[in-house]
Amino acid sequence: MTDKNSENQEALKKIKDLIKDEKVAMLTTVSPEGNLMSRPMHTQDVELDKEEFWFITEKDTEKYRDISANPAVNLAYAGDSYVSISGTAEFVQDEAKKKEYWNKIVEKVLNVSADDPNVILVKVTPEIAEYWESGVNVKTVKEFVKKMASRKSIEDSNELKDTVRFDEKTR
Repeated sequence: MTDKNSENQEALKKIKDLIKDEKVAMLTTVSPEGNLMSRPMHTQDVELDKEEFWFITEKDTEKYRDISANPAVNLAYAGDSYVSISGTAEFVQDEAKKKEYWNKIVEKVLNVSADDPNVILVKVTPEIAEYWESGVNVKTVKEFVKKMASRKSIEDSNELKDTVRFDEKTR
């Protein structure tokens, strides 16, 4: 159990390192009609030790409607590497936290003040995350060639990709 927990902690640290400079995530929701809808969201905070990703939105948006109907979401971060995080979103009405996250960018984008009752926090609790390292092109090509010459699938023991499962037993 300790090895699995240790591996998970290392993977969580890796994910945090991969997204630390990425301020925008693509938030994908499921519409009431069943369509996947993605939109960019400015990440306000990432607290992987608490397993929380924080965003600010407004109640009169399609994403609010989507999450209200189906809280299953995906966050995608792309930069030098790629991280995909599936989880559950919930709305949080916490005035102190909202003011803590509030800044001039949020004010300009939403065109309202932090006191506006239409403004609400979105907390995403991750369930599973995958990441792909792409910063080292030689390693990427070498790994691809190795997989092409093998009978194994590209997914088998891929050194450039990893999956992290957020599990109640390892918390």
